Amino acid sequence: MGTALMHLGGVRFPVTGPIRYTMTAAQAVELCRLLLPVTAIPVHYEGWHHFREGRDAIEDELARAPADIRNRFRWLPTGTPTDISS
Repeated sequence: MGTALMHLGGVRFPVTGPIRYTMTAAQAVELCRLLLPVTAIPVHYEGWHHFREGRDAIEDELARAPADIRNRFRWLPTGTPTDISS
């Protein structure tokens, strides 16, 4: 697989209970383990109050992941056009 855009942050809202609208960092690591994308790009994980995990929490989880998974993640600068070709 080429590139996986991963909506992270573990978003939940009190009104909808335990339903999550984006993945947690642990779920992203597991999904990468299953899909083995060349590149995994975290998106939409900070900037709003409804995010439960920001970049620091995601990076903490990635630090515990195996190197072959951790090295697939690529952080893109916000608002900057970036070539993501593998």
